[in-house]
Amino acid sequence: MRIGELAERTGTPRRMLRYYEEQGLLVPDRSANGYRDYPERSVDRVLQIRGLLDSGLPTRVIKQILPCLKQPRAIHVTDATPETMATLERELDRMSRRIECLVRSRDAISEYVAAVRRGGVRGVPEPACEAVQEAVSGQR
Repeated sequence: MRIGELAERTGTPRRMLRYYEEQGLLVPDRSANGYRDYPERSVDRVLQIRGLLDSGLPTRVIKQILPCLKQPRAIHVTDATPETMATLERELDRMSRRIECLVRSRDAISEYVAAVRRGGVRGVPEPACEAVQEAVSGQR
């Protein structure tokens, strides 16, 4: 399939697909006229890449683990090097910290929304307002 069809089927802009190619994450074949030609399995691969990027993994780490992704949601590592394991452990820790921050922010916003619905957020700051401000500024 050509780049336009892959972009449409995955909801990924062509520019991003070219970026994935530049980073070595996606390797299309080339037709005689130079057009990119993507195999059917590229759809799942692009969705995997997007999911990993959305989770916060940098492309350099994704490039390391992509060969281990045989199915969309399965990682099969048979010969992980100590460096790969260290990288994955660091990324796991970073993702856990990010999740904790997102949960705090979600809870603070939820408290704020509840306070607004109760009619309590007019001019006097309530704890919910302070929690939102702390969450947004990263102090909490």
